[in-house]
Amino acid sequence: MTNINPIVKLHEASVYQQDTLVLNQLDLELFPAEFVYLIGKTGSGKSTLLKTIYGDLFLAAGEGEVAGFDLKKISKRQIPFLRRKIGIVFQDFQLLTDRSVFENLKFVLKATGWKRDDLITKRINEVLTKVGLQTKDFKMPHELSGGEQQRVAIARALLNDPKIILADEPTGNLDPELSYEIIDLLHQLVSDGNTVFMATHNYTLIERFPARVVKIENGKIFQVN
Repeated sequence: MTNINPIVKLHEASVYQQDTLVLNQLDLELFPAEFVYLIGKTGSGKSTLLKTIYGDLFLAAGEGEVAGFDLKKISKRQIPFLRRKIGIVFQDFQLLTDRSVFENLKFVLKATGWKRDDLITKRINEVLTKVGLQTKDFKMPHELSGGEQQRVAIARALLNDPKIILADEPTGNLDPELSYEIIDLLHQLVSDGNTVFMATHNYTLIERFPARVVKIENGKIFQVN
């Protein structure tokens, strides 16, 4: 891996939430086509780290690079371009409840500059096929199971062919069987060349789907395996 440039590289990175130092001199590298779990107690800074990677929190000290963007030098105007390189999957799906699966995905593509309807339709069909929902594009979110809604959220994260997918407790609202399906899907994405960085409290998932594990504790990050 040493000859491959990391997609995420943090060196002695420090991040504050308001006036509180949450992450202190953090070192982390995430490489292409790699699945990495992020663990740590509630309040340890897992979400803070993810927000730093997608440009929602400012890097107070140290160095940080994500998908070619320098987190110390990035301007507010550049942050939308950074986020097009990143897919984000949340615990609570965050789908638009008043429009269909297709219209949810179309909304994101339109918002990120896609203009041709034929290309929009083609891309939506591609990502829905990838997550196994190619026949459910007309459904409204409330007509889907929790697992299906999370699959739509993953499809949404894939729309702009991101360099990395950040998943913040993506199985937190799902029962064990659906959780296994979602993690299996995320691991399949790694086989397709995506990088996945997933925050979780669920150690059963880590045992069932092994991968590299890093842990945040006392503002530092440690390699677990």
